[in-house]
Amino acid sequence: MPTGPRFLLRFDDICPTMNWSVWREVEAAVLDAGISPLIAVVPDNRDPVLQVDAPAVDFWDRVRGWQARGWSIALHGYQHRYLTKKSGLIGLNRFSEFAGLPEPVQAEKIRAGLAVFERERVRADAWIAPAHSFDRATLRVLARHGPHVISDGFARWPFVDGLGLFWVPQQLWWFAPCGSGVWSICLHCNPWTRQDIERFRRDLTVYRSSISSLPEVLLQFQGRQRALADILYAAVYGRAMRSRNGVVRRLGSILCRK
Repeated sequence: MPTGPRFLLRFDDICPTMNWSVWREVEAAVLDAGISPLIAVVPDNRDPVLQVDAPAVDFWDRVRGWQARGWSIALHGYQHRYLTKKSGLIGLNRFSEFAGLPEPVQAEKIRAGLAVFERERVRADAWIAPAHSFDRATLRVLARHGPHVISDGFARWPFVDGLGLFWVPQQLWWFAPCGSGVWSICLHCNPWTRQDIERFRRDLTVYRSSISSLPEVLLQFQGRQRALADILYAAVYGRAMRSRNGVVRRLGSILCRK
């Protein structure tokens, strides 16, 4: 197993009406650092919370440009509308666009999202569920229709599950000192302030040498099966992340550093 931490940057809620004034600076910082992040694109946004700026008329041109540059593009649900109060397999939020819905309904939504990507000539490199909420029915749909890469879960290393889906764990919401493992950082830029942008630039400089891309992770860990250690680690780390108890949250921080 490789030693040392490897980080993967993931930007969620990318859509035509996102906060473009913030994103321009974030994108410039990412380009200056020469890294290739994972971009979670909402195919047909209907969430008013994500309607921050006027829609960018060239949005899909931008998405195609990112992918041509080597950035990975994820299917971020379908419409980013929360339809149930289910937390799903990850258990972080008690609302979901997918978890709890009948499998045929989920399949229809995922096919519709993929159809938008196909129409816009964008390849779906991964799946990212809004609110980290999806269930086993979602997994069965993804196994049939794709994408076959999932960005989520509290494992330490990527693995392939019994359905042939490749899981890239997502355990952080900002940069942090970590031990060996692949650590995906889920970033939401819409509410960022000037201080957040400057902090992001500083952390990019500090952690640049440890930042990977999705293709690098896929190449390095392809075929790795889920082990008992992954299951045990996910149970403990997941409990730490879900708990509101400060002691348990500190346990999650400790697990990140070991």
